[in-house]
Amino acid sequence: MYRYLNLIQIFWKTAIASELEYRLNFVFAALSSLGGLAGSLFSLFLFYRKGYNFQGWRWEEALIVVGIFTFLEGFSSTFLASNLNRIVKHIQDGTLDFVLLKPISSQFWLSFHSFSVWGVPDLLFGLVIIFYAGSLLGLGVSAYLLSAIPLLSGLVIMYSLWFMLGATSIWFTKIYNITEVLKGLLAAGRFPIAAYPATYRFFFTFIIPVAFLTTVPAETLLGRGDPLWILSGGSLALVLLFLSDRVWRFALRFYTSASS
Repeated sequence: MYRYLNLIQIFWKTAIASELEYRLNFVFAALSSLGGLAGSLFSLFLFYRKGYNFQGWRWEEALIVVGIFTFLEGFSSTFLASNLNRIVKHIQDGTLDFVLLKPISSQFWLSFHSFSVWGVPDLLFGLVIIFYAGSLLGLGVSAYLLSAIPLLSGLVIMYSLWFMLGATSIWFTKIYNITEVLKGLLAAGRFPIAAYPATYRFFFTFIIPVAFLTTVPAETLLGRGDPLWILSGGSLALVLLFLSDRVWRFALRFYTSASS
């Protein structure tokens, strides 16, 4: 474990040093993140401006969902897009051969080798919104600590789904459109799951588990989380993480190296 943590430190130091060569890009990334957050808040405001509520979700409570969604967007940009989207390029260029020859897990290398600072503004803006809404609601430290459990499950779920899609690039070398579809579906998490009709709630809970990404952590933070849903989210995260490893190992059986 220490060896892998040390490798992550080396990977990220190198990636940050490389990306900070273009520091002005961070300013544009921050402005872009701020614009995206403003769009999410404006969309939410359109629903609440005349006193409409999402089946018991007050404005401050719905803000927490927006904050968690923004945080997940930052996590996606910082860790997932900067790493997993490159799986396709490794396969197309034949550089996956060099990854497989390294004396570490190829899934670990592909998942943690890069770090994009351009997603950090979304991480920070998301936390600001969460703590701001929490202060309006008078939430305590214990509520934040408890909500970290389903939030971590949501991060693992998002990573696992993204990585399994990346693994399919061994068969289909152009999957960028698929990842964009996934991002579009996950965007439904910017609102509480109660905002959608029953059919959509079923789809975003049991088919594409969007509810476990934002709504379940938000409900836990608000003190009305169902232990069964929290446990289900954790179990789903572990199952998908295990499946991501199995899918990757299975996909590698069909990989033909650049030299073959």
